[in-house]
Amino acid sequence: MKNVNGKLVLAAAIAALLAGCDSGGINVEPKTVDNSVDNSTSTPAPVEENNPCASIVKGGQTLQGEYDAPNCYYAPSFVDAGNNLTTDLYLSALDDGGVHVFEGSLFVGKNYDNDADMQAAGITEGGDGPTLNIEAGATIAFPDKTKFMVINRGSRLIARGTESAPITFTSVSDAVDGTAGPEDVSLWGGVVINGFGVTNKCKYTGTVAGGDLATADCHVEAEGSEGADQSNYGGANNADNSGDLEYVIVKHTGAQVANGDELNGISWGAVGSGTIVKNVEAYSTYDDGMEFFGGAVNIENYLALYVRDDSIDIDEGYSGTITNALVIQSADNGANCIESDGIGSYKATEPTRNADIISKGINSRPTIDGLTCIISPNAPKSKDGVAIAGGTGTHDYGAGWRFREGIMPTVKNSLMISTYSADTTPGDGDNYCIRIDDAETLQGAEDGNMVLQSNIFACEEKTKGGPLPGGQTIEEWAKANGNQFVDVSGMVDPTAAADTGLQLLSAGAESPLPIFSIDPASTMVPAATPEGDRTYLGALSNIGTDWTKGWTYGLHDGNRAEALWIEK
Repeated sequence: MKNVNGKLVLAAAIAALLAGCDSGGINVEPKTVDNSVDNSTSTPAPVEENNPCASIVKGGQTLQGEYDAPNCYYAPSFVDAGNNLTTDLYLSALDDGGVHVFEGSLFVGKNYDNDADMQAAGITEGGDGPTLNIEAGATIAFPDKTKFMVINRGSRLIARGTESAPITFTSVSDAVDGTAGPEDVSLWGGVVINGFGVTNKCKYTGTVAGGDLATADCHVEAEGSEGADQSNYGGANNADNSGDLEYVIVKHTGAQVANGDELNGISWGAVGSGTIVKNVEAYSTYDDGMEFFGGAVNIENYLALYVRDDSIDIDEGYSGTITNALVIQSADNGANCIESDGIGSYKATEPTRNADIISKGINSRPTIDGLTCIISPNAPKSKDGVAIAGGTGTHDYGAGWRFREGIMPTVKNSLMISTYSADTTPGDGDNYCIRIDDAETLQGAEDGNMVLQSNIFACEEKTKGGPLPGGQTIEEWAKANGNQFVDVSGMVDPTAAADTGLQLLSAGAESPLPIFSIDPASTMVPAATPEGDRTYLGALSNIGTDWTKGWTYGLHDGNRAEALWIEK
């Protein structure tokens, strides 16, 4: 094999393998080596020397990415939707800031949408499929919003970055071309991870409390599913393991799919608690930062920055724990900090079904401990098809926490902050701090199955929804359960440096930005008492180590394209 113009030439053509593949915009085919006429018995040739790109063996042939220093390019014939990865793959951290560019989508493991095919393939509980392993410091990029990444049930993503070498998933325009703006979205699709956990869109026998929960033919279509892009999630194994994500950044995502789904930063489809997720960021996303469709995956240290829709979206029976989450919306765009539903495909007109799901313990029951939300005071450009003068948001009003459709969460030790209300109809509460809707949710609050404790709400429009069945307003109920409301009127600045009247956020010796913890000297907020073993409220503390330092993008000087609007 010889080198022509600095590029390696293929040893043999495999036209039959590549026929019919859509080469897309990059149009670089992977190198292949034909080792034998009888591929079923041949031994694949080694990969090319001086080429750091990943390789796989498919049909008895070795396929390797094309190296155009410092980047590696992988055509749809290497992996794509409909040409799923069926063997383990390792992506290294390339020298000189090199990027692994996938021209097609990166689908790991085969997808199954019925029990018979899944059992025949031996994919039943999790960990049965291939693993995508990514080295710390690696960057993976995609060309446009039609391309995204899926980890199918049974497969795993092992993405263990470090504080000094995080792993980044982003767009070609960001990582290769350098043309992405700081708040650009929809530059590629996003990440979808599917597991065998519980989703109440399926039918179950037994109960969570009884330990005998079971289901059959549970195959819910995941976000982005259409045609060859289809993937499914669901089962009865909330301890499922879909891998390990640590120090991971997902940037510039989001797409409207033809079937009405919207791709998020990361979509968790019934992902189980065996999956490790710690220190993960969703940066500049068109739809949600993270959306949970059932399952019980636990998240520790989550940063959501410039998410245009909901930074935390919960549905279908999610029951995991989110510990330490910092949400900062854009100055003029963003919807709910939390939008949460208890029952998938909820209908108020089906109380018997709703009651059955709740009695089985498979309605959403998440725990959120240590959340700081700084929401945009925006109004959307339009609502229900009607234009709103001065509106800037793409999805909805900038707002706080919304609980509905039978959810029974626990949220504690948290700060919910809005600088002011941009609502064009004062009094209707669209820029609310907290909202509770629907009979089952309000009843859960009344019965003590919904717990809000040791939280501070600072919004001009405090609440929306309610009242509870016993007649309490939401504000009365929240205050009675150990939460506090700050009286906010008009434009205010919650940072200690700018407004001595409202000092919710203050800097410390180890935290140079004014966004990290409650100021104990505040003149407007009574002394707050954290619940449990915490000594502070919110996602971050002045005392100890700031978990956002060293790896996050967009937050700290030296690793961002613009200053935060709350600093200006």
